[in-house]
Amino acid sequence: MSAHDPATSPVDHQGGPPELAFPAPGRAILTLNRPRHLNRLHREDLLALQRHFEHLAGETALRVLVLTGRGRMFCAGFNIDELGAAEDGTTDPQLFERTVDALEALPVPTIARLNGGVFGGATDLALACDFRVGVTGMELRMPAARLGLHYYPSGLSRYVSRLGLSAAKRLFLLGETVPAAELLQLGYLDALVTAEALDAEVERFAASLLAGAPLALQGMKQSLNEVARGEFDLARLRRRESRCAESADLREGLAAFAERRAPRFSGR
Repeated sequence: MSAHDPATSPVDHQGGPPELAFPAPGRAILTLNRPRHLNRLHREDLLALQRHFEHLAGETALRVLVLTGRGRMFCAGFNIDELGAAEDGTTDPQLFERTVDALEALPVPTIARLNGGVFGGATDLALACDFRVGVTGMELRMPAARLGLHYYPSGLSRYVSRLGLSAAKRLFLLGETVPAAELLQLGYLDALVTAEALDAEVERFAASLLAGAPLALQGMKQSLNEVARGEFDLARLRRRESRCAESADLREGLAAFAERRAPRFSGR
């Protein structure tokens, strides 16, 4: 996705809500845009993310989404100054949870381009993506227990289903700052590279996704997430299987294999 590098692009020094761009056909980049405040998320940012996710869910030509941050950190989590209002009910207490769940529910495959550290709720925002590519020197910290906060249910479920119970307990209960190499060992990161190699590695993931058949990728993404959450429904999975079996994409894929050429999938 090197056609647009949000970490080095000129920006308004004040920053603002997340920005959505379409740098090439089938590709989208969503950039957290408060670099002076380490891309912490305000209520208006969460609402903007929800609007972007709703828009992206309807983009039938979209094949891959990259989520990243501007500046030296991916995201410092939810704005702590707004946390009290959410907890006492003066604002929507499930706003953050619903925003992250909407990201996970996107049909299109997603890549978190972790250009720096991830803290608090940002750890779950990145975990809701299908893949995470991080940079050497980055760190993760989940301080919920140090704040007296019980994390929301879908986030706990995501941690356990994707990282395992032991890793989830370590990150939530101990509240340790975990370095990049250990995040790779825990399975939080799918790849760890230098800052100079970040865009090339993200592009490698994106290119692999763009080479796949959209119906198969989207259907299997949904099915795998459901299985991981314990929401396995055989009839629903069989319907997705049948849709792919009857698709033009499968016919094209088989023809391309026989003819030893790259397939040209249409998503139908």
